[in-house]
Amino acid sequence: MAPAQRPSELKNKQKREDLYKKQKVEKQKQKSQKRKQLAKEEGKRPELKQKRLEANVPKTLENTRENDETMVNNDDEVALETSMDELSSYFTGKASKVLVTSSKSPSPACYDFCAELVSMFPEAQFGKRGPKHELRQVIDVAKEKEFTDVLIVNEDRKIPNAITLIHLPNGPTAYFKLSSFVPSSKIANHGRVTAHTPEIILNNFNTRLGHTIGRMFQALFPQVPEFQGRQVVTLHNQRDFIFVRRHRYVFRDTEKVGLQELGPKFTLKLRWLQKGTYQRDGEYEWMFKPDMETSRKRFFL
Repeated sequence: MAPAQRPSELKNKQKREDLYKKQKVEKQKQKSQKRKQLAKEEGKRPELKQKRLEANVPKTLENTRENDETMVNNDDEVALETSMDELSSYFTGKASKVLVTSSKSPSPACYDFCAELVSMFPEAQFGKRGPKHELRQVIDVAKEKEFTDVLIVNEDRKIPNAITLIHLPNGPTAYFKLSSFVPSSKIANHGRVTAHTPEIILNNFNTRLGHTIGRMFQALFPQVPEFQGRQVVTLHNQRDFIFVRRHRYVFRDTEKVGLQELGPKFTLKLRWLQKGTYQRDGEYEWMFKPDMETSRKRFFL
């Protein structure tokens, strides 16, 4: 059988285009027939489909990431450390109480973002910060009022651009850059938030550092969610970017679930983690530096 003629071998432009279109249609027919035959075989033998899906795993930056010695995998040493760290009191039944505040002289956009955070975290309260209130004063007042966490929203040119999360009374303190903020009101077909305590989903916080950050976020929510509200807050870590979303779900049947976004949505990126409550000259557990990005496959959370 003679090999198929290649369009590039023809000098006439019209014939070249016609041959190309003809070969393209023929390839699409062959692919369609192959898919139909495969679907027919897998319909008779479901184990073939399962085997194909298990073998057909695409390579991504996430599943080919550089090996990290601090990855947490049911480590007894990590379990012992976390049972005695600054966040351990929350996991023994202490109720969370969150103070949300802003930088000095905040803009309306900063107030709006603070309001979104208050709606997201149960037992959260907004505290207006005066132009003369220093950060240490805010921390001391929060301790006196028995708050468990403080969220401080920073801004640049009247746009919220960072969040400082301080766990009380003994830290740690984490600083995140904020981006891609979309308020609830600007999300198409968004749902209405109810007062129910949401469930929380933490994805891909796999290293010791990521484990600590995940526990800090977990401590912002009550331990027992109210399932009848069907609200869930998701913090999904992908390539060290933490995507924050809030949805309401509904079970359509035994296999399918519908989602309605409630908002807000925004993205965080960790810049540093400091021991204890914030100090200008405090001890840093971890700080991001540009020269740490030695590879596109190296991640820290």
